[in-house]
Amino acid sequence: MAKELSVKENKKTIDSLFDRIAEHYDFLNHLLTLNIDKGWRKKTVKKLKWYNPNAISIDEKNVKLKILDVAAGTGDLTLQMIKAYKTQKFLCQNIAFTGIDLSEQMLKKAKQKIDKFLIDTNLDVKTTAVLKQENVEHLSFEDNTFDVITCAFGVRNFSNLNLGLSEMYRVLKPNGQMVILEFTYPKNIFIRFGYNIYFTYILPFVGKIISKDNSAYKYLMKSVKEFPKEEAFIKYLQDTGFENCQCENLTFGIASIYTAYKK
Repeated sequence: MAKELSVKENKKTIDSLFDRIAEHYDFLNHLLTLNIDKGWRKKTVKKLKWYNPNAISIDEKNVKLKILDVAAGTGDLTLQMIKAYKTQKFLCQNIAFTGIDLSEQMLKKAKQKIDKFLIDTNLDVKTTAVLKQENVEHLSFEDNTFDVITCAFGVRNFSNLNLGLSEMYRVLKPNGQMVILEFTYPKNIFIRFGYNIYFTYILPFVGKIISKDNSAYKYLMKSVKEFPKEEAFIKYLQDTGFENCQCENLTFGIASIYTAYKK
């Protein structure tokens, strides 16, 4: 029997892990979260300081806004931002979206979904969406490039959390905002009991049956358990240089949205 890899060992080959499950990733994501993850992403988009559900500001609408989505995966968060943009819920009419990920197969899925949406909706506002295979720990972008950086369910997969956050800080503009959506380990003992059963037994079993991968969904639970708790992660952000760092728990504390700013 093959030895089961640790979280640290899995992170060294995280691109191949997600390449293996890319074909079934979206289906399993929505199935195993009962579609709750879609609501989490919508809340994440609403945290962006450029988001305004009421109207477009005359003073802001011609600003060129650059958004980087780190660990974009199959593009769900990028696509959610584009959808909000289409309905004119951003305070500008000119946005350039960039999504990066280590997994080539996940990015292929993202491109298919985003291209289809842009064609189907005949998006007529000025926008671009570029997807690139990049390692967040060694970004190719220049300093102070992006107004906003987002990341959904990706930071816990960073091989070096300090380096990944430092690179995100480096490419973020002064006064820029970072918004992170991530799984968290529930504090409530009863929620945690059910969470452990679901993520330890049910999720890996269903994931194995559908994706044919025995290790990927076992890694998920382990990575969540080993990821720094809310207060500890905020300390990571502050030590990197981010300010006004805040955390909002979602759905009984099984996920959280972190917001932080670069001075």
